[in-house]
Amino acid sequence: MLSTTAELVAAARESGTGVAAFNVITLEHAEAVATAAERTGLPAILQISHNAVRYHGGVTPLAAAVAALAADSTARLSLHLDHVEDLALLHRTADCGASSVMFDASRLPDDENLAATRAAAAWAHARGLFVEAELGEIGGKGSAHTPGVRTDPAQAAAFAAATGVDALAVAVGSSHAMLSRTARIDLGLIARLRDAVPVPLVLHGSSGIPHTALRDAVGHGMTKINIGTLLNIAFTGAVRRVLGENPALVDPRRYLASAREATATAVAECLRAVAGEAAHRVKEPTT
Repeated sequence: MLSTTAELVAAARESGTGVAAFNVITLEHAEAVATAAERTGLPAILQISHNAVRYHGGVTPLAAAVAALAADSTARLSLHLDHVEDLALLHRTADCGASSVMFDASRLPDDENLAATRAAAAWAHARGLFVEAELGEIGGKGSAHTPGVRTDPAQAAAFAAATGVDALAVAVGSSHAMLSRTARIDLGLIARLRDAVPVPLVLHGSSGIPHTALRDAVGHGMTKINIGTLLNIAFTGAVRRVLGENPALVDPRRYLASAREATATAVAECLRAVAGEAAHRVKEPTT
């Protein structure tokens, strides 16, 4: 069933668990997420990034397919536009069936980021949309995201208050597009951010974080967990395996079916990790 991101995030935060958000590039990606959510009985957020929109030459075809898939599913699924960098795509959010958007002005100087994000949030809220934004830098996503940067809790709280956003992505040690799960996240910082920031926290670059650490991140205060590269690793690995074993194969349904199933397995593991085993909030002293 097509839910709203606001509903899924609020339910996760209230229960002290997390909700996983998966970046989808193809219909098979989206089908894998829906299948995994149905098998596990857990909700998921389907995300279409600005980069995916550029790849497809527009947002409408993929978004329409993903929204229809979510509506037909027995799982609770929402559609979200991720890392939207310009107003033209922002203004397509509701039209394409998404209930939420991550507006990314983090490449701008801090004061311009704040002003642009505040304006984007005001526009979106007037249309009933949930808005995520980003303060500071999260490693690996272009020149504006330098690995090693960490979000300051006081600055994060001020940014959330000044912009009125509904969720905030923070830098705590993860990095976009990681191919190995070797990221070391700062759990103490997550707890301090949780205590300082009044809105749900979002962890980007989660493909590089082991499942046990994802559970710990949720336990310390993360709510929305973004995952993208991990799907691509599972998907592409399965395609390589099938074509390697069947060099004469030309029917894409044969290798895409295997890729979709491998991706669904990877997604299900992530869903269980993020939902956690009770995933209780860990109380850390504020320093």
